[in-house]
Amino acid sequence: MRQEIGLRTRVAIVVPMFNEAAGLPALLRGLAALEPRPAEVIAVDGGSTDASVAIAEAGGLRVLRPEARGRAAQINQAVALTAAPLICILHADTELPRDAVAVMRAVLADPAVSLAGFTALIGGAQSVRWGTSLHSWLKTWYAPLLFRPHLFVRGGRLLFGDQAMFFRRADFLAVGGCDPSLRLMEDADLCIRLTARGRIRLVSRIVMTSDRRVAAWGGLRTNWIYLKLGIRWGLGLRDRLERHYPDVR
Repeated sequence: MRQEIGLRTRVAIVVPMFNEAAGLPALLRGLAALEPRPAEVIAVDGGSTDASVAIAEAGGLRVLRPEARGRAAQINQAVALTAAPLICILHADTELPRDAVAVMRAVLADPAVSLAGFTALIGGAQSVRWGTSLHSWLKTWYAPLLFRPHLFVRGGRLLFGDQAMFFRRADFLAVGGCDPSLRLMEDADLCIRLTARGRIRLVSRIVMTSDRRVAAWGGLRTNWIYLKLGIRWGLGLRDRLERHYPDVR
């Protein structure tokens, strides 16, 4: 019985990556510090032209190279190939708490929860971007309340990739996985569809995520871009959203 319970609580961490060579050493150190350890870590490369693949492989990660491009397709392939029943999507510039695996197991032990994520603090080596971090926290509630109020009352919340979202593999497959036609907001779309399987929960534990976008764009522009993308997506204007989201790598 104990072995069966252990199999049901195995966690796979999926890292979609594209030109993340600069941040991968820190990610690998963070993964090595996790206790308990995940069952496996899968890096899914989106066509990197830097040393991302070599660094990930040297760090002992299983690296996939799907033919289809885009984070949604990367995530779908990794989830399809792992046997672990619990999945965490970890962006390469996000650092998990040391006990993250235990937190995921405890949260998903509640059958009423279909997806959850951590509370993100956005920062760099010198400071935390408190204003942008606050906006990230607030949009968990205000976005679904404004655009999907019928789902909000059923426990629908809007989480994003920098919150290290985690869920059951079975629920993910049941709703068809991530929508590969979306180049952005595939995480928000997944939250909406997984509401049919249970509540979306924001966990009051912290992950640290890079402030590289704030550093490149500035605080006001960053929050305007996030707000503009959210409004367009909420109104159904989803065609080529990536035009409004400049790459900073």
